[in-house]
Amino acid sequence: MIKGLFSNVLVAVSGSDASILASKYAIVLAKLYRCRLSAVYVVDVATIRQLTLSKIFIQEESLEYEKSLEANGERYLSFVEELARAKGVKIDREMRRGAVYTEILSAADERKTDLILLGGWEKDRSARDIITHSHREIMVNAKCSVLLVKEPAVDLLYKQA
Repeated sequence: MIKGLFSNVLVAVSGSDASILASKYAIVLAKLYRCRLSAVYVVDVATIRQLTLSKIFIQEESLEYEKSLEANGERYLSFVEELARAKGVKIDREMRRGAVYTEILSAADERKTDLILLGGWEKDRSARDIITHSHREIMVNAKCSVLLVKEPAVDLLYKQA
């Protein structure tokens, strides 16, 4: 018997509308294909460190911003967990610290992920910013397939699931 294409899915959660839509898509996918689902949020301490070294942030601002990102991450992960629970889908959630793409790739490797889901882009973003540096690094360096969610009817799919 042939093995399914994926049984272990990871969704990168950033709090953007696009990542929330990707999370809904991941929940529908997990429900339909009965796969394991993980949601990962990364506190981007690598960028905070760069901003501090560049003297854009002072140390106190860095710590305050980092705490703010942690609080946001907890809220976003709780929201995604609630979305999954509403559809009867079990979800593992994790908050990590570091560079976004490095941590997403590490989490995927540790979980033996078959598929990484990333949020598409916001309508108001310029064409130059369509694919962020982190998205590009994940797509290039992932050991598994990566899906950039752009499905326009995600909310409808989620409601129907």
